[in-house]
Amino acid sequence: MKKIGKKGWIAIGVIGVILIAWFFLRGGKKEEKVSFEMAKVENGKIQTSITATGTIEPVTSVTVGTQVSGIVSHLYVDYNSVVKKGQVIAELDRTNLISELNTAKANLTSAQSTANYELSNYNRYKTLYEKGLVSADEYESAQLSYQKAKEQVNTSRESVRKAQTNLGYATITSPIDGVILSKSVEEGQTVAASFNTPELFVIAQDLTDMRVIADIDEADIGGVKEGQRVSFTVDAFPDDTFEGHVTQVRQEATTESNVVTYEVVISAPNADLKLKPGLTANVTIFTLEKDSVLTVPSKALRFIPNEALLKKGETIDDCEGLHKLWTKEGNVFKAHKVEVGTTNGVVTEIVSGIAPGTEVLADFDISGGEMAMPEQQGGNPFMPRPGGNRNNNNKSGQGGNTPQRR
Repeated sequence: MKKIGKKGWIAIGVIGVILIAWFFLRGGKKEEKVSFEMAKVENGKIQTSITATGTIEPVTSVTVGTQVSGIVSHLYVDYNSVVKKGQVIAELDRTNLISELNTAKANLTSAQSTANYELSNYNRYKTLYEKGLVSADEYESAQLSYQKAKEQVNTSRESVRKAQTNLGYATITSPIDGVILSKSVEEGQTVAASFNTPELFVIAQDLTDMRVIADIDEADIGGVKEGQRVSFTVDAFPDDTFEGHVTQVRQEATTESNVVTYEVVISAPNADLKLKPGLTANVTIFTLEKDSVLTVPSKALRFIPNEALLKKGETIDDCEGLHKLWTKEGNVFKAHKVEVGTTNGVVTEIVSGIAPGTEVLADFDISGGEMAMPEQQGGNPFMPRPGGNRNNNNKSGQGGNTPQRR
């Protein structure tokens, strides 16, 4: 094999240098391309909301019981019966109650007879005492017997009234106009009114006017106020959305498994009677609603141009201010100092500083070249991390974030 001489090695080296140079000049570097996401400053709506679950129930419901013991002899209503105030809905057997009334009347008659006798006896002793024929002790004894007899008459009279009242309780009437929701007894059943009043019926006053009792987490209750708009759904009618408003925020806390909640009462008009007592409602309470205000996506307020984004001939026209929006006017990135209002994290209210309809820079993307990044502004090394009041990560409707002012 013939050896390669010195000149041959030099030739090989030159060829190698040429190949390397050709490689870098031809494809060693790709051109970077910067694209921007634009957003328009325009009139819109800002909403924040919290979610919860609750139970649908009538606004007014009455439990009907009995104050006397006895056997249920007649039932005149059943489930879903429509009743009027004063209508007889059940009767208890009256036999024992009538017997008690007759006994009380007999005792009253006896007491009155005794009182009449003691009155006559007292009058005789009074006459004899005035003539000095009986002692004061005998006179006072006759007077005391008469007083006791009168008191016994009063006691017997009250017993008669009580027996008459108890007899009246054997007839059970509806205390309100409404609908029978539940029935706890049947004819022939014995009810005992000893320490607790037996429950016979539950009557709802008006099923066209319902309410939702929702349990709100302690972290969200601070944003809930009376009058706020509420929408809710029920599994029975998944395609329907019902509307109401907050009517009461109850102060009493309930703790279960170390979770503290507060009850919030929500109106639930029910003209078509779709809502039934006991249904579970999935509730959305709108804690902030602003219509027809100037808004911009919140991420536009976090956009800050950097020298790395500039192409040849482009410049940055910055200004002082805590909150800024940026526009691109020709080759100039121009800052606009703005005053912001409320925000829900997704969009922010613009109070002043920029005209409606203005298109502002909201985000950017670098593709191609060594600086291409898979993430956008949130992870781009050229974009400073937002800090202080620029960090606005609350989410609307999730977790119950209350509106914040920037």
